[in-house]
Amino acid sequence: MTESRSAVHRTILAVDVEGFGDRNRTTPHQVAVRQGLYRALDRAFRDAGMSLAECRHEDRGDGVFVLAPAQTPKGPFVESLPHALAEELRRHNATHRREERIRLRLALHAGEVAIDEHGATAGAINLTFRLLEARAVKTALAESPGVLAVITSEWFFDEVVRNSPVADPATFRPVEVTVKETSTVGWICRPDRPYRSDPEVLSAAGAREPAGDPRPASADPRPPGTTVTMTATTSDHSRVYQAGGDQHITEG
Repeated sequence: MTESRSAVHRTILAVDVEGFGDRNRTTPHQVAVRQGLYRALDRAFRDAGMSLAECRHEDRGDGVFVLAPAQTPKGPFVESLPHALAEELRRHNATHRREERIRLRLALHAGEVAIDEHGATAGAINLTFRLLEARAVKTALAESPGVLAVITSEWFFDEVVRNSPVADPATFRPVEVTVKETSTVGWICRPDRPYRSDPEVLSAAGAREPAGDPRPASADPRPPGTTVTMTATTSDHSRVYQAGGDQHITEG
C-alpha cells in the first residue's frame, strides 16, 4: 500500500532497553529480550485499546520506533499504555533469568511526519530520539526499582498530559534535555514507581514560557554579558541556583 507523501500529525513513540549491550548478555539472551519486548508492546497496545499492527514500526536493535496512525487519539499513550507496558514487562521478568529481563525507557512526542518509499522523516522524530537518549531519563530509570521510565516532550506534556482526565501531571518532573544540537525541556514519569504527586511542580512550570520549537543547544536569547540569577526550592528540598544560563542543584 502506498502511503500519502503529505505530512500528517502523528504520535511518535520510541523505546530503548536498558543495558541491552551488556557483556553478560549473549546473543540468545538478546534474542529473548527482543522477543519479550515485542510481545510486551503488542499486549500493552491491545490492553490500551490500540493495535501495534496498525502502527508503522521499525526495529532499532535494542528498541522499537512506532508511528501511530493520524486518527489514533493521543490520550491512551499516557493514560493506559505505560501502565499496561510496565505490567507486561514485570510479567516477562518474572519468568526469565536476569540477563533476559527488561527495563525500558520510553519517549513520547507528536508532530508532522512525512513518509515516502524510504521511510519516515520529521524533525519531531529527531526530537523523540533526543528525549530517549537524555541523561535525565536514563538516571530516572537507573534510580527506580521499577521497570519503566517515560519522558514526554514539553508539547506532549502541555497538550496531552495536562489536559487528560485520567493522567496525573503532578507526578511528572521537568528536566533539561541537551543532546547533540538539541536543547529543550522534557517531562519524566515512572508509571510503576511514580513520583509523589506535587502540584507545586506544575505551578512552577506555569511560570515558564509556553512550549515551542526546541532551540539549538548553542542558542542563547540573551545579549552578551547578561547575567541571570535564580534561586528556588525543589519538591525534594534541594536548592537550585541558576546563573548565566547554567543550572546547579545542591542537596538540601
